[in-house]
Amino acid sequence: MNQINQAIQLTNAIEIQNGSTVSKTLHQDGFLKTVLFAFDAGQELSEHTAAVPAIMHFLDGEANVTVGDQKSDAVAGSYYYMQANVPHGIAAIKPTRMLLHLLKGAKSNA
Repeated sequence: MNQINQAIQLTNAIEIQNGSTVSKTLHQDGFLKTVLFAFDAGQELSEHTAAVPAIMHFLDGEANVTVGDQKSDAVAGSYYYMQANVPHGIAAIKPTRMLLHLLKGAKSNA
C-alpha cells in the first residue's frame, strides 16, 4: 500500500516573484521529477527540449505555449503531454503557476 509522504497545496507552495521565474522541485527519484514553476507576467522559458517525456499542467494564470510547431494559450487546467526531445517554450501573459512532471522512467518511442 502506498502512503502519502507529504500533502502539498500547489498554489500555496510557491510565490510569484516580481520580474522573475522561480522553480521548486517537489519530488525526484529514478522515475519522476516534479517541479513547480511560478512565472511573473512577461517572464518566459525560451524554446528548449527535454531528454525524457514530460507533462505540463497549468494551475493558474495565462501563458502562450509552443510545443513543436503548435502554439496555444494555456489557462488554469491546461494539460500538455510532450514526447522526449520535442522543442517547447512558455511565455507568461499573466502571473502563472505550472506543474512539470519529467517522466524519467518512461521508454522513448525513438
